[in-house]
Amino acid sequence: MEEKEVTINNKYGLHSRPASALVKKASNFDSEIKLIYDGKEANTKSILGLMVLAIEPGAEVKIIAEGEDEKEALEELEELIENDFFVEYDDEDN
Repeated sequence: MEEKEVTINNKYGLHSRPASALVKKASNFDSEIKLIYDGKEANTKSILGLMVLAIEPGAEVKIIAEGEDEKEALEELEELIENDFFVEYDDEDN
């Protein structure tokens, strides 16, 4: 089992677009991957589970991966989060 704490720096938190990017990336791995925030846990392969966490900008979260590709999964998810989910916003986005 591997785990890592990361900060959600996306300016809107973990809303639908970044959650979708996280689910898409996590689904590439065989490992079981969980995201823990404020005492609540969600499967990172479930967009509904992630949305229920209501993660705000600046929140500290823990990612836990367990399985044969856990290390690679954790590294790639950390990179995705650190790069604001590779989501770009126009000034008009809300």
